Amino acid sequence: MGRLENKVAIITGGNSGIGEKAAELFAKEGAKVVISARRAEQLEAVADRIRENGGEVLAIPCDISDPETCRQVVEKTVEKYGTVDILVNNAGVLDAGLDAIEKVSDEVINRLVDTNTKGTLYMTREAAKVLMAKKGGSIVNVASVAGYCGNGGAAYVASKAAIIGLTKNIAMRGASLNVRCNAVCPGTVVTPMTTTLDHSKLDPDMLGAMAQHSDMKIPPCMPEEIANVLLFLASDESSSMTGQVMVLDHGANL
Repeated sequence: MGRLENKVAIITGGNSGIGEKAAELFAKEGAKVVISARRAEQLEAVADRIRENGGEVLAIPCDISDPETCRQVVEKTVEKYGTVDILVNNAGVLDAGLDAIEKVSDEVINRLVDTNTKGTLYMTREAAKVLMAKKGGSIVNVASVAGYCGNGGAAYVASKAAIIGLTKNIAMRGASLNVRCNAVCPGTVVTPMTTTLDHSKLDPDMLGAMAQHSDMKIPPCMPEEIANVLLFLASDESSSMTGQVMVLDHGANL
């Protein structure tokens, strides 16, 4: 308990899955938590549960693909709590078909890049202004094993691989200012986003290629497992770590 005492943490995609579990855990560890997501009703439900358990939370609806709403999240956080100490870039979207490169459409490319890549850039840009001015803080990006190993639809892989590169860039920029940036690359995680995929729409060619590099005996991750690592990277326990990329998949990529 108390690993994030008096810290202010923004968590995007805080309405379900990894973001929800991270928000609950961060609040339990003493952080003032700001959660954002597009679905306001679901976001408020998470906030209510955190308050019921004695946590401090502010829920701000936000579509991270819109730079103005990202600016507003940081602005409202500073207005409410005076600062930002931690940013967890967790919000993201999947492609419904895992489309291979020769089949992927412009619409899918734009949707994934707008949210996963641009959204992370927009949100980090605004939070970094605060963190670098105060010379301290931790940014944790949720990428994907797909971006690390290439096992996924082409657009999704590209959107998440970009986050890995961005992580290293931010870490380089922030090193002299005590602003850290690390990334986690989860494998399959049991969340509403993954469990509602329509497998009939998945590209059989891409699935076949991925099957050659997977072991179906390896269990998927649970959101709580990812949240535990996010907590470590957000806390001072990882104070010497920056620019690092951690794969969380029970060894499925090996």
